[in-house]
Amino acid sequence: MLQQAKMTVDKDFVVGDVDDRIYGSFIEHLGRAVYGGIYEADHPTADEQGFRQDVLKLVQELQVPIVRYPGGNFVSGYNWEDGVGPVADRPRRLELAWRTIEPNWFGYNEFIDWCKKAGTAPMMAINLGTRGIDDARNLIEYSNHPSGSYWSDLRRSHGYEKPHDVKTWCLGNEMDGPWQIGSKTAVEYGRLANETGKVMKLVDPTIELVACGSSAKGMPTFPEWESTVLDLAYDVADYISIHQYYGNPKKDTPNFLAQSVGMDQFIQTVISTADYVQAKKRSKKKINLSFDEWNVWFHSNEQDRKLEPWTIAPPQLEDVYTHEDALVVGCMLISLLKRADRVKMACLAQLVNVIAPIMTRNGGPAWKQTIFYPFLHASLFGRGKVLVPLVKSDKYDSSEYTDVPYLEAIAVYAEEKEEVTVFAVNRSLDESLPLQVDLRSFGTGRVIEHIVLEHEDVKAVNTEEAPDRVKPHNGGNASVTENGRIEAVLAKASWNVIRVKL
Repeated sequence: MLQQAKMTVDKDFVVGDVDDRIYGSFIEHLGRAVYGGIYEADHPTADEQGFRQDVLKLVQELQVPIVRYPGGNFVSGYNWEDGVGPVADRPRRLELAWRTIEPNWFGYNEFIDWCKKAGTAPMMAINLGTRGIDDARNLIEYSNHPSGSYWSDLRRSHGYEKPHDVKTWCLGNEMDGPWQIGSKTAVEYGRLANETGKVMKLVDPTIELVACGSSAKGMPTFPEWESTVLDLAYDVADYISIHQYYGNPKKDTPNFLAQSVGMDQFIQTVISTADYVQAKKRSKKKINLSFDEWNVWFHSNEQDRKLEPWTIAPPQLEDVYTHEDALVVGCMLISLLKRADRVKMACLAQLVNVIAPIMTRNGGPAWKQTIFYPFLHASLFGRGKVLVPLVKSDKYDSSEYTDVPYLEAIAVYAEEKEEVTVFAVNRSLDESLPLQVDLRSFGTGRVIEHIVLEHEDVKAVNTEEAPDRVKPHNGGNASVTENGRIEAVLAKASWNVIRVKL
């Protein structure tokens, strides 16, 4: 057994308030995310609009507050007009980002309707690859202007009298990526983003805009890209985007579990870059982060190379997630919470079938992947004030990182509920980890529950045939001692949620 790890938190030492949108997700016209995922007109559970009710229930269970759409790489070649108006009149297009056929059975208005049924808000992305200022102006007029103009009246003719009133917009996607249709230099993109954002805010001054950051921390353009883009688009941008995926192709689990250490560093670099530009401009405005693509992604890479092009909704990027993947997702959620003062939006990419917590079979059931559970727990119990964590833990060195703490943990104080929730991962693959959490500043309390996600096989997965192979239980052993501390023993390779009523 490892030496006891300790975490001390104080109610007066707060990282920041959690913006609920940190538990957002993402739906792109990619693989079976839309067709066979959220939409399948002939499915036994489909409603009158073709939305799968079994998927909707799982999305509602996650309480996702915002969903990014329609991409992703897809958006850089997308004509939004293809997805509005009568479905019978919509064109089929060659979709170049993923080399499929896009039938446009599901478009912008359907997405807005789906969001309302799912209890979420839309985050719309603008095509700044093949298109630009004019189409962005037209789309926001169609979307948000009440009436009396060409595009707003066109929306009304499509059956939507009231504006969609979409408040959050992404100015393109991963525009520094050479894989991106219409990729650009930082100067080209920064100028275009600024002029596009200017026009959009003239139509609707109440919106918030997300400028594209680098596609990943490994890009040669990072972080100079962020500096240049913000320098050019600081006045219109409210957020800078940040994207990162992790994988374990070398089957090095200790290093895989340490990846969130790099995520912490990545977040801090982007914050520092944004603050540098703020200082340079002597501005009172602070740019926050939208981590609008994050997840584990690597399982499906070989499978996708074998797909035939130009089919409708082929099974692309369908990672089947393991227990160790769930632990990494838990660590990534903790990383987001650690900087809740600056990370105000985040989107788990994606929501259904495509590197997703929810999987389906066309015409068949939907089930929860292993990563569903840490995301669910954080969404349900991770809303409130993030407390500054002082952590002492045994450490290890991985192939990529040094001094990796076995304990990864954070605490969130929900003042209205008078609850503190501790999220904790034991990274050790071999030993349990005794934990003590000092909550003395809160007075006395009792443990409501100690949820544990564990499995003897870190490679265990959930499937259609065995959807509950990896699932959490409430059998954790956390308790509150006489001196007001929480004590627990965290099982090896486990995700833990300890809820305390004050």
